[in-house]
Amino acid sequence: MKNILMVILLTLLTVSCTRKEESSHPSFPAGNGVLLVNEGNFMGGNGSISFFSYDSAKIYNDLFSSINGRPLGDVPNSAGIIGDKAYIVVNNSGKVEVIKKSTFQSLATIKGLVSPRNIEFVSASKAYVTSMYTDSLIILDLVSNSISGYINLRRTSESIVIAGEKAFVANWVDGHEIMVVNTAADAVIDSVEVGVEPESMVVDRDNMVWVLCNGGWMRENFAELDGINSSTLSIDRHYVFPTIQESPTCLRIDGAGDNLYFLDGGVRKMSISAASIPETPMISESGHVFYKIGVDPYTNDLFVTDAIDYQQKGYLLFYGQDGTLLQTLQADIIPGYMCFRHSAGR
Repeated sequence: MKNILMVILLTLLTVSCTRKEESSHPSFPAGNGVLLVNEGNFMGGNGSISFFSYDSAKIYNDLFSSINGRPLGDVPNSAGIIGDKAYIVVNNSGKVEVIKKSTFQSLATIKGLVSPRNIEFVSASKAYVTSMYTDSLIILDLVSNSISGYINLRRTSESIVIAGEKAFVANWVDGHEIMVVNTAADAVIDSVEVGVEPESMVVDRDNMVWVLCNGGWMRENFAELDGINSSTLSIDRHYVFPTIQESPTCLRIDGAGDNLYFLDGGVRKMSISAASIPETPMISESGHVFYKIGVDPYTNDLFVTDAIDYQQKGYLLFYGQDGTLLQTLQADIIPGYMCFRHSAGR
């Protein structure tokens, strides 16, 4: 009888310990929400990942390090979600970290990339990664999580989007071209001349590629917003910002592909059929240092990061579709790029 009681007691203790271990991780965020890339200080190696959970209305910081027991790296720049994985591009560390979307646990590290910037998924098995300091577009094999090849662009690259079977790749620093890549052949087939320093791009509901050109670091040129017909490669829409001092950044689009958003003295919203650049922001930057925008493709809620002084921990600002501030949440140092985790898809 004593032996039986001892077995029962040991079993209960084992189950109890197991359940506690499975449920006690203080930083594990479940459900839908925003994956936020915090760049950290250059050469500081203190980049991190945060997650804002819609379910708990809380932000969870420093997730990669706390869950995987090692630092993320130096200056994570962007991220992308496909299937059950998230790919985090770590610029100055020259790598892409692959994590499980639901748990943030590390699955693989793709090394050997030179100054990687942004990632775009061609298919479930292939992605492209841009590079700020080389002339090549990097091809990733998403099955083996390795570099499978390169595409010679003959110029550096920054932003990238895909429309149909074409990838549009921006030459940003001192550039004025969008390189067009055939994604089936992994080869450059054409280029389109746009304004100076094409900084960010999106694709709308009609497969038009919108390019935001900030005019140059020294404000030598007027900023432009150009719309490229992805079939003919002609510029079908062209807007010039009214003053040479303006340097708009971070072009984004809503889930339906109807409205553009960008930073220019605040958050500006613009219909893809608008006759002109909006004169006033829908969200004022007053009291903040806006750095990046994210638009949830499922809810169209807006998220803006405040970098403060680019040294201390910044903030994630959560706005409703009408621009009403709903929450202010402290993130980590230089909160930047955002992507969205939803059970409905990517």
